[in-house]
Amino acid sequence: MTQSKKILIADDEPNIVISLEFLMKREGFDVSIAGDGEEAIAKIRSDSPDLVLLDVMMPKKSGFDVCQEVKADPALSSTRILMLTAKGRDTEMAKGLALGADAYMTKPFSTKDLVEQVHQLLGSNA
Repeated sequence: MTQSKKILIADDEPNIVISLEFLMKREGFDVSIAGDGEEAIAKIRSDSPDLVLLDVMMPKKSGFDVCQEVKADPALSSTRILMLTAKGRDTEMAKGLALGADAYMTKPFSTKDLVEQVHQLLGSNA
């Protein structure tokens, strides 16, 4: 039995966190939560998640800041990042991808699409 992959959910909207946590646990992932950008960075350093579901709009540090910091740190740069944003603006998507995000999804997203994207990023079979 392989060890389950670790996912960090970084989002400041409790209802989104609850649904994402439920979804990821149901898929068999080991889930941790961060409510703001600073906590997200701390958890990425301490827990070494395989994937971060990272909201763009968060207190203390934006998802962009977190992404940039993680990807700039050689010890963390292999962490996969899936950015979540309420804004579907192309400029934001381009910025997130330019900063090193591995993928991007706009809210509201379908849970099926999100699960497929997570499995794709982690190289696991859905």
